[in-house]
Amino acid sequence: MTLSILWFILIAVLWIGYLTLEGFDFGVGMILKILGRDERERRATLAAIGPHWDGNEVWLLTAGGATFAAFPEWYSTLFSGAYIVLFIILLCLIVRVCAIEWRPKVNSQTWRDRWDWVHTVSAWLPSILWGVAFANLVQGMHIEVVQTSNGAVVPAAQVPADSLVPGAAHQITGGLLTMVTPFTLLGGAVTCLLFLNHGALFVALKTTGDLSQRALRMSRRLAPAATAVTATWALWAQLAYSGSALSWIPLVIAAAGLVSSLLMGRTGNEGRAFALHFVGIAFAVVFIFAAMAPNVMRSSVDPAYSLTIQQAASADTTLLIMTVAAAVFVPGVLAYTVWSYKVFASRISVESINPDQGGLHPTLVRDSAQPEAHFGY
Repeated sequence: MTLSILWFILIAVLWIGYLTLEGFDFGVGMILKILGRDERERRATLAAIGPHWDGNEVWLLTAGGATFAAFPEWYSTLFSGAYIVLFIILLCLIVRVCAIEWRPKVNSQTWRDRWDWVHTVSAWLPSILWGVAFANLVQGMHIEVVQTSNGAVVPAAQVPADSLVPGAAHQITGGLLTMVTPFTLLGGAVTCLLFLNHGALFVALKTTGDLSQRALRMSRRLAPAATAVTATWALWAQLAYSGSALSWIPLVIAAAGLVSSLLMGRTGNEGRAFALHFVGIAFAVVFIFAAMAPNVMRSSVDPAYSLTIQQAASADTTLLIMTVAAAVFVPGVLAYTVWSYKVFASRISVESINPDQGGLHPTLVRDSAQPEAHFGY
């Protein structure tokens, strides 16, 4: 039981890493066409996340892999029941990679503009859907325990609290529409606004001149709405769905971080504003996991159908091996992450960017007729 709780906490840490770091990547993509007035500013905006965005995605892969290994029942229940939502998120992440990597390949403004729009859309959708997904974990989903042989629902009175039912599995039986409620939609608005503000603060921190100032002004407009919507959702979650008084602690810390970030942004200190906003998002994730506990997936049908930490966990031997591996490798990963941000800590100057440089001229793009001639082979 101690190891399963430890891995529940470690998975929360992995999601903190993903949402705090990838959050500003999504935010930058969301404001790319709004903030960047010309090609130079859009390149500077993308350059701000250029060294980091692909590394930030590793946190998601690690969180998914750790869930699969440490809590296979959680993984199977969530990924099979919310398959469509998770598929859309995955598709957006793949398309976003194409948009970032292919944008500079052709020296054509039309080409770049099209990929910028693809990037923007593929940033907005996951930013909303992640909030909807986590709100469902807090609210509870239409989960029942179903016999795998015939699909019959096991009566709630026959489901033990500390183990799985032999020959049965937890399943999301309500369909996709049961996941769409006012509470989950508000959760989508929370992550959307937080990521928007996170991205604006990151651009303000990483660029110079007018672009940095406009990003900071954008954050000043976004921060009150993001803080108010997050506070509304968190209080709703705590009062209606959280079964633990301890979840008030991360809720208060998250609120303090977001409010302090708002105040720092108004004083023009974008560095402290970003750091405090980082803390606010981190403790919002802590609040979500604290509100979920002791369940990994709460059932809205009957509490007896909820999937608990103990029920979902792998064998102690598996968890022990994972713990040893994490103790060996995680410090190195964290050290490398910190080092990479330190190396690329300098600000980006819009004036240093040549908008006419980079990529193949459209007339040199390979066609099916003479590929060797076009690429100079």
